[in-house]
Amino acid sequence: MEPLIPHAQENAALPPFEELLKESVKIHGHLCPGQVVGVRMAMLGLKLAGIQDPKGRDRKSLIVYVEIDRCATDAIQSVTGCSLGKRSLKWIDYGIMAATFINLKSGRAFRVIGRESARELASSYRPDIEDKYKRQLEAYKLMSDDELFEVMEVKVEIPKASMPGPPLRRIPCDECGEYIQNCREVEVDGRTLCRKCAYGAYYEPV
Repeated sequence: MEPLIPHAQENAALPPFEELLKESVKIHGHLCPGQVVGVRMAMLGLKLAGIQDPKGRDRKSLIVYVEIDRCATDAIQSVTGCSLGKRSLKWIDYGIMAATFINLKSGRAFRVIGRESARELASSYRPDIEDKYKRQLEAYKLMSDDELFEVMEVKVEIPKASMPGPPLRRIPCDECGEYIQNCREVEVDGRTLCRKCAYGAYYEPV
């Protein structure tokens, strides 16, 4: 069975799906269903947001919010060129297979959500493959965008402190003395604190 061309490949400025998938796998380290979903999700999100060349002329016009720290997120980063270091990739820890693609020039934003039903639908596309994960991997290449994803147009207000560029300010924490960037400080009882001093850290000193 020949793979169907995903609808999002109408974006002629992007490389073909298989090429994008190969590049994503090279970065991620292995091929898995999440890589297929992530590449397809990114292609669709870019198309909806009107981003033609995410790593070239449109690179300063795109911000992506991802809602899960799984394989698909690496694929989204690979396709879009967005990253935490560039401050163009934002991670919101919802644990949901979803990402929002924002065109900063037009202000339009689209949240693309992976459909849970696609897992079961995989059996009807590739019933010849016994292994569940291999079956999903190949089926996700064949499904239409509508079968794989739910889409909603959304509005996202991005704080100035979260935009790419130099930090708006750097100030020391009144408790530990470490410097806080990008307006992430917290005011508690008249003191300026970093979030770990205000709410508790994820680590304990040894």
